[in-house]
Amino acid sequence: MSVLIGKREDELPTPVSHEGVRTALKGLRMPRWETVHSIVAVLAEQCSPPRDPQSEVARFLPLWRAVRDGEPGALKSAQEFAQAGWGGEDGQWTPEQVAGIMINPFSAIEIHPSLAIPHTPLISEDDWVRAGVRLIEEYGAEFALRALLRTLKGDYVGAESGAPFGYEDPGFETAEAFEVFRYGCGEILRRLRSEPNLLQDSIRATRVDETMSREERVDMLRRESDMTLMREVMTVTPDSWGEVSEEAHHMVFGYLITEIRTIGRPGLPSAERFGITWRIAEPPVS
Repeated sequence: MSVLIGKREDELPTPVSHEGVRTALKGLRMPRWETVHSIVAVLAEQCSPPRDPQSEVARFLPLWRAVRDGEPGALKSAQEFAQAGWGGEDGQWTPEQVAGIMINPFSAIEIHPSLAIPHTPLISEDDWVRAGVRLIEEYGAEFALRALLRTLKGDYVGAESGAPFGYEDPGFETAEAFEVFRYGCGEILRRLRSEPNLLQDSIRATRVDETMSREERVDMLRRESDMTLMREVMTVTPDSWGEVSEEAHHMVFGYLITEIRTIGRPGLPSAERFGITWRIAEPPVS
């Protein structure tokens, strides 16, 4: 075997002496990985039929590491994992895949939907890994994992209702508010074209709506005291919608729509992203 390894010294990581081969095969001491690599590659070619040296070397690496490091050694090194991934291309489960299932928070909790919103990362992946390693070194792995689970469940630092990832983003919030209002107005015009009495019926329904808060009712009465505004509201049609004031649009919006909320992620069609609760339910399609 030593001679066979020597014939391939340009392809194998290290030459191995006769004594090195004997010591490794008898298990007299723990051989270096380069020695095992060379021996396994040559042995694979001597099989009948021959085996693929690369595959056999890859199969022996976690076994050698497990002997050297114990159970943790069965996994790839961080560098190998970053370069080669989970493995398992042959259909067989690898230790890395098993670890991946166990460490994935999705297996244990429902991840908060706000964390699925597309965003620009604050730090690089390498910086995130370094910060995680430092956290584990200083506070322990259990603290780090429990903090990660709390974060993914939506209890993250800076969490605030309606703000993606809990971080204030006025640009995002302003753009979304405009998109919500524009979609609601479009739906209002759609219904007004097919239901001519919808606005008057909605105004009457507002008068008896007991779910309105005191502040909402005071604001509505204040607006209704403006006769010029109410004249715009009461005479608006789909054709004249673009000619009335923005305040009239908001007034009609308040009469017809009880609530409009975001139910889907950015990028979806508006009908899938926003949900409307009408003051008067839309009649069923016949």
